[in-house]
Amino acid sequence: MVWVRYVGGRLLALVLTVLVGSVVVFLVMKAAPGDPAVAALGESARPELVAAFRAKHNLDVPWALQYGRWLSGIARGDFGLSLTVASDRPIAGLIAARLPNTIFIGVMALLIAVILSLIAGTIAALRRGKLADTIATSLAAFGISMPDFWLSYVLILVFALGLGLFPAYGFIAPAQSFTGALYSGFLPALAVSAPLAAVFARTLRTSLLEAGNKDYVVAARSFGFHPAYVFVHWIFRNALIPYITIIGLQIRYILGGVVVIERIFGISGVGSLMVDGAFARDYPVVQACAVVFLVIVLSVNLVVDVVCSLLDPKRAR
Repeated sequence: MVWVRYVGGRLLALVLTVLVGSVVVFLVMKAAPGDPAVAALGESARPELVAAFRAKHNLDVPWALQYGRWLSGIARGDFGLSLTVASDRPIAGLIAARLPNTIFIGVMALLIAVILSLIAGTIAALRRGKLADTIATSLAAFGISMPDFWLSYVLILVFALGLGLFPAYGFIAPAQSFTGALYSGFLPALAVSAPLAAVFARTLRTSLLEAGNKDYVVAARSFGFHPAYVFVHWIFRNALIPYITIIGLQIRYILGGVVVIERIFGISGVGSLMVDGAFARDYPVVQACAVVFLVIVLSVNLVVDVVCSLLDPKRAR
């Protein structure tokens, strides 16, 4: 019952947050300058054509009614029709075709960041004050200071144009070739993961050092347990709680980085679709992409909360 109430409360909070976020996204897009009808039909379009376009896409009714229809459509999986990016094509289909690419790059970036941070953070904590710790913390500080778009161009210059190891532009969808997606998506994923790995490594190092000084760790050592056993069962497990929490909080930065990275590397993803919609004043497309990103972030945070509760059962009480 405790777990049912806990997870149920988190799901309710997720739904309420999505509702509030959808209102904010809708109002922000409506406050943006420009007329979608004029953007789609052109400045020289006849007034009757503009009026018919607005009526077709529910742009001629009050904002509250527009939001109600938009929200009811989302509940059915219908995000409406594209205005300019892909005229009159269902937005849900556009997102469904591009979302796997975005998720693939995001997951790949997250895996790279986690692997690098686990290695660097653990070595830095175990070798505190030594040369390895200095190198790891210096690289982490350097990684945090690097913007992902700048790192993207550096990676293209060195590994694509210079060494010819990876493609500089273009992406093979995982549905076409999984190995091709790994190959063509490595540089974009690395550009997104480098700053994240630096943040994760510093968090893990700090958590490991703090956990190593806890009273229960001192007691475990006094009982004569092997240092490796103490590290795995008392230090590392408890250090994972803040580490996993920071991973969940950084998911939004992964999605934000993917939006930029997709444009640089020519990846047909939701991020590039969102940018195209913003430039073309295709407000329904931008709204739909923003809601999808919001749901992904909140869902990941829910999973992180559940995992942290499993590591520390007191959180679920």
